[in-house]
Amino acid sequence: MSLLIKNIELNGVCTDVLIQGNRFASIAPELEAEGAEILDATGMAIIPGLVNMHTHASMTLLRSYADDLHLHDWLNNHIWPLEATMTEEDIYHGARLACLEMIKSGTTCFADMYWHFHGVARAVEEMGLRAVLSSVFIDLNDEARAEKERKLAEKLYEESKRYSDRIGFSLGPHAIYTVSEASLKWAKAFARENGLLFHIHLSETEKEVADCLAEHGLRPVQWLEKNGLLDEQTIAAHVVHVNDEEIEILARRGVQVVHNPGSNMKLASGSFPVQKMLQAGVKLSLGTDGASSNNNLCMLEEMKLAALQAKVVHGDPTLLPAKTVFDMATGNGAAALGLDAGEIAEGRLADCVMVNLENPRLVPGYDLISDMVYSADSSCIDTVICNGRVLMRNGRVDGEEEIIAEARKYKNRFQ
Repeated sequence: MSLLIKNIELNGVCTDVLIQGNRFASIAPELEAEGAEILDATGMAIIPGLVNMHTHASMTLLRSYADDLHLHDWLNNHIWPLEATMTEEDIYHGARLACLEMIKSGTTCFADMYWHFHGVARAVEEMGLRAVLSSVFIDLNDEARAEKERKLAEKLYEESKRYSDRIGFSLGPHAIYTVSEASLKWAKAFARENGLLFHIHLSETEKEVADCLAEHGLRPVQWLEKNGLLDEQTIAAHVVHVNDEEIEILARRGVQVVHNPGSNMKLASGSFPVQKMLQAGVKLSLGTDGASSNNNLCMLEEMKLAALQAKVVHGDPTLLPAKTVFDMATGNGAAALGLDAGEIAEGRLADCVMVNLENPRLVPGYDLISDMVYSADSSCIDTVICNGRVLMRNGRVDGEEEIIAEARKYKNRFQ
């Protein structure tokens, strides 16, 4: 299967891009490829697909369900009780809606943490996206529940191998306050043994830090470091409340830290210390969190929120410039997931987005990266390609009406 994209702007230059199979085969002007599908991209530019590094995809079904609450009230009294009633089929429909929303806004890959792994995996497989999926691991210090969760993780890992190579598996212990020390150590050992990522919420709230200090005499990052749980295969989401020592630990261990500005602001979790993180050399990427705490999955919006929040909090308009935050949303995320993607270059995975340069938000067009961070919204996205396959063309995804209709039914069921 070959796809020849003609007359596309790449880094300000008009060129052609040939995709063969699932990779960029050639990038040069006036390309020809016998038998290839031709896609005329006149008036468009090509950028890497966006990578959403932390979300709970099927929470699209809970969008605006319980807003304007404190995190622990939101979780314990509203979200978790409703999630306990959700079936794999429910999760499937929520994940399809999430995939549709992400495709529409230029995301080609996401790292997920949610219940009913197969419901999410089935949706991702059908929709054509790339994802690294983990099933939430929560034991609440209950040994019987912990044993059940461990067996489930082992089972799901083996079952995950039935899916295409677009779908990866990771360990998903929820947080230090919902998973026992023994289970965290088990999950990390299992991840290391099988070459898997370890995806966890970390230092999201002041309460999490205070409770950890009270119980262990250490802050969360320090406690994880003491227990040998931090390394380059650790994806740590939020990481808002950390001191200088913890930031140094994160940098030294190569932890993949995911900034979630929209969720952090909505839940008043605090201000992400981006300036210190950058200065220390911490590996940074970007995520939306779930659509119940954001309330969307648009990485274009998340880039802008990240950049603006950094500038206003630190009083420095030069902090987190457009190119830096764009890299966080593309190449940095791909690298964190171990993917040969995140760049439009020969030999790389063909995950890309074509943006309409005639969209009013992108005119007059001095700097495309700045426009994508500060000006663009999903209306600028014309075409989305993942793994060499066109998922959206002219702003339309096949079957989108049915996906929306099925998801809308949950309004009456969950009220």
